Parts: sequence; structure tokens; C-alpha cells
Amino acid sequence: MSNPHLDQPPVRAGAALAGARTAALVVHGRGQTPDYMKAVLDRVALPGLAYLLPAAAGNTWYPQGFLKPLPDNQPRLDQALEAMTVMVGRIASAGVPADRTFLVGFSQGACLLSEFLARSPRRYAGAALLTGGFIGPDPRSPNGSLAGMPVFLGTSQYDEWVPLSRVEETAALFRAMDADVTFRVYDDREHLVNDDEIAEVRRLLSS
Repeated sequence: MSNPHLDQPPVRAGAALAGARTAALVVHGRGQTPDYMKAVLDRVALPGLAYLLPAAAGNTWYPQGFLKPLPDNQPRLDQALEAMTVMVGRIASAGVPADRTFLVGFSQGACLLSEFLARSPRRYAGAALLTGGFIGPDPRSPNGSLAGMPVFLGTSQYDEWVPLSRVEETAALFRAMDADVTFRVYDDREHLVNDDEIAEVRRLLSS
């Protein structure tokens, strides 16, 4: 079966990927396009990195809510995870290894990257997971090690799409997988990337 998430070429931003010292895979949320995350990167204001921004088919990585049973989001969920593997591979093929590659996602993109790390753990340069957590209704046990990788998780206690309890569970999971986790809870009433999160992403990508 072909993967519709790979039908569109990813958007590139920042420095050229070929020859870049560091890169970031930057993943948008439900109903968004890479342009949303490009605006986030404009606020982060670190143009020296190479950014790869994939586009979900129909602007959605998987159809149902992220707390639904896993079969409810198939086959799109597995295709979205495959797309993340392909994008990381493209970055590596350009000469930027995993330990110099960051993962950044917002909302559904943060959920997808959380699931990607939980299923296929390895040390990347770092991850910024903005209002998201691992996918599915069931608790998750550690599966491998993130080997001290810095992970920032930010969310609002009032977010209507992503329960605070799931982000707390995700932070605990990644700590159990040996990540160096920073976890912030905000009082935002809107589903957005706030200025403190922008500062944390900047700090992470500058590390």
C-alpha cells in the first residue's frame, strides 16, 4: 500500500540540509500545514539550522482522537510513523546523524513524535513536544532507552484536546526511558504555542 503522507515533498526551511551541522524534523498538528510550523520557527529565530517539515495527507496524520484505540487510527497512524522514519532517514542521508537531529512537534504532531520515540527509541539531539503525548488509551511501559536525550514537554492544564494526565504519563514514560525531561504546565486557555515554549525550543535547538 502506498503511503499518502509521502506523496507531498517536505517543506525545507532555514539552512540548506546538505552540509548542515544540525537539523530538525518539525511536525504540524491536525488541520494544519507546514506553514503553521514555519511561523513557529520564525518566532524561534534560529535560521542556521536546517529544517524539514513534512505535510500530512489531508492535513491530518491520523483520523481519530489520539486517545482512541489504536486500530481506530489505522492505517494512517502506521503510515504517519513510517513517514517520520523516512524523514529522519532523509536527514541522515544528507549527512546529519540522529545525535545532531532535533524533533519538534505541536499538537497532533507532538503526539505522533511522542509515539515515534516510544516505539523506536534512540538518542536524538533533543525533542520538543508541544501539547502532545503518546497515542492510544492504554498505559505504556518503557521500551528501550533514550540515553539521556533532552526532552521538553509543554502543555496547558486547560487544553481541550490533550488531557494534562496524558502529558504527565508521557513525561514519566520518557524519564523511565532515561530521557532528561523538562515538563512545563501553563494556564493558556487557547490551543497554541506560547512564548515560554518558544524560548524553550530556542534553548533546546541551541544546545
